[in-house]
Amino acid sequence: MKAGIVFTGTGPILILTTYGSFADPKFVEKLARKGIVKFIAHELDVELVRKRYGQHFQVIMDDLKQDEDLRVLDYNGHHVFYNFSFKEMGPAILHE
Repeated sequence: MKAGIVFTGTGPILILTTYGSFADPKFVEKLARKGIVKFIAHELDVELVRKRYGQHFQVIMDDLKQDEDLRVLDYNGHHVFYNFSFKEMGPAILHE
């Protein structure tokens, strides 16, 4: 299970995924099918995200399938951006 902020052309979104990496070609392909072909992703600690999002996190987790799946936990870019500090974000993964 991975959690991360994905910065897109329309702003950041918070994603939960069963893919092993935000650089996984299948993950990238799934985002492309949703219209996201260029992005910057930063992994977040899953427990930190769980604490910040509480019950909403659990609702999304219950909907997440076992493998090769992703769910958007928060698409309010302002909320996502200000809910996590840069220190809490992992290294940037760039895809173009």
